[in-house]
Amino acid sequence: MTERYTMCAPCLFGLEGLAADELRRLGMENVAAENGRVFFTGAAADIARANIGLRTAERVLVVAGKCRAETFDELFEGVRAMPWERFIPIDGRFPVNGYSLSSALHSVPDCQSIVKKAVVERLKTKYKTSWFRETGENYRIRFSLMKDEATLTLDASGTGLHKRGYRPAGNAAPLRETLAAAMVTLARYRGRGAVCDPFCGSGTIPIEAALAAKNRAPGLNRAFDADRWLIVPKKLWDEARAEARDKEFSGDYDIWGGDVDPACVTIARENARRAGVSDIVRFETADARRFSRAVPGGLVISNPPNGERVMERREAEELYREFGACAKGLEGWKLYILSSHPEFEREFGRRADKKRKLYNGMIQCNLYMYLK
Repeated sequence: MTERYTMCAPCLFGLEGLAADELRRLGMENVAAENGRVFFTGAAADIARANIGLRTAERVLVVAGKCRAETFDELFEGVRAMPWERFIPIDGRFPVNGYSLSSALHSVPDCQSIVKKAVVERLKTKYKTSWFRETGENYRIRFSLMKDEATLTLDASGTGLHKRGYRPAGNAAPLRETLAAAMVTLARYRGRGAVCDPFCGSGTIPIEAALAAKNRAPGLNRAFDADRWLIVPKKLWDEARAEARDKEFSGDYDIWGGDVDPACVTIARENARRAGVSDIVRFETADARRFSRAVPGGLVISNPPNGERVMERREAEELYREFGACAKGLEGWKLYILSSHPEFEREFGRRADKKRKLYNGMIQCNLYMYLK
């Protein structure tokens, strides 16, 4: 019988539903969304498939267990009772990180120490040794303490899933790749029609649109910690990558990104090349204040400067007004604009048909949707 694992996919707040939908499409079972994370179950092969295929989640974590933890003794005994030998070999490295929210045990360093000691005690008993050299592969342990319940997991991803591998350099205010992918999904872009980003920066939104158009798995060309886990043999990773490649599309697509800064355009083109989509996405030096499109119908998906990190707020507001005036001349186009500016609609000159609260890291934003 194939062994099953409970897993967790953390995500940015506001993206739980999208991540859950992705997991269902990947064939995962028992998908259940919570605040900032989605639980699911699957086999060892699904650890590989989830890492390679997820667009909007931040990581794939394998759940070792849960326990009540109102005291350090409870935390220690609960963690020691979990089957760590199921995952971690005798030479595995297992650093511990985590966080605590609304819990009696609020000192993260103390919790880290207790968790580490408890895992060591469990493995000492199972492997009949008193010393672990930790010279092997990474089995990073993550704990979350929420309302006195501890969830212990192993990080199968390593570097976060938003690090696709195509953007080693960026502009002054990079948009997280997972959030850009979510914007593309919320705009219901499936490869048909034109997509434009007049504030493309390092090209993240057009590149994520191109990956979606090709149905290219975002993690296809990068490595993960679980690549070298004993419970996920290399054969399963090879099969997952082959499966992802078999699902790719080809075709002609109209995807464009523009930025007033030529240096950003150069970076965007290089990022597109690394992502393998330079053949279907165009980048040009262009001023969003003069943005126009003669062809009726299409999508504008963009994250303009917010006036906090990139430019002065007054300059950002003037930019919104001028871009808003241009947008009024777009016939049949739908706009999906992400901004953290609290008065974006007023400065843009139009109230959005819909709004959705999202987070870029810890920065609260709204996705303003203009659908008419």
